[in-house]
Amino acid sequence: MQIPVKRDAIVLDVGSGDKPHWRADVLLERYIDSSHGGQRSGAASARVDRPTFEADAAGMPFADKVFDYVICSHVLEHVVRPDLVIAELVRVAKAGYIEVPEAASAKIVDFPSHLWWVTREGDMVVFTAKSAPYFDADIDRYLDASGMRQAVADLLDQHLDHRVIELRWQGSVAARVVGSPSAELIAAAHDSDVQHRSGQAIAARLLTAVLTFGRRRHRGRIQLDRLLKPELRKGTSEILSRRTYQFE
Repeated sequence: MQIPVKRDAIVLDVGSGDKPHWRADVLLERYIDSSHGGQRSGAASARVDRPTFEADAAGMPFADKVFDYVICSHVLEHVVRPDLVIAELVRVAKAGYIEVPEAASAKIVDFPSHLWWVTREGDMVVFTAKSAPYFDADIDRYLDASGMRQAVADLLDQHLDHRVIELRWQGSVAARVVGSPSAELIAAAHDSDVQHRSGQAIAARLLTAVLTFGRRRHRGRIQLDRLLKPELRKGTSEILSRRTYQFE
């Protein structure tokens, strides 16, 4: 996925997981280790191959409009308050890209870690709280009993443009939240597990490496204090490095 930024732009990937975007200079991930691996579709642990901030997307440690662009792909359907995360995306960045699963496709096959059905009404993205991990109990039982769940998911993935909602925004995001997921559904989503496709994840990384060979992220060194909220700054000239920064 190409993003419209210049080489000197600073790009953030929110909820980067095990497959961060190649152009991102900075990553933000709430759960680095495998304790919440069910939230990911590839490797259970997050990938830390550039400066990574371990923090909540609903309360990021970054200053206002410090990023030129922010990517948030397949994250909002997992969080309890997508409206708060969207507000933070708009606060910390000037523009960005959001990708979420589209409800019609998700109602056929969905991850148990997803809390919302997501639709688009014009420029408005609508999040409707799920009442159960599945849309239809009978279909869900059939997919398990027949062993067809993965085959159906793979078929849907062949038409990915109809399976996701892609939103490129600048300045603001129009979103509406309908209802709220139950405490039981939230707990089950956090405890859920998926079949991690580690081989496919590695193959995807290799393909990305080939396609982006010779391309570069931000050309200069980025100071930590430049990114942080004023109250979190250390007053030093520390340069970001490839490691995890923790902010509770």
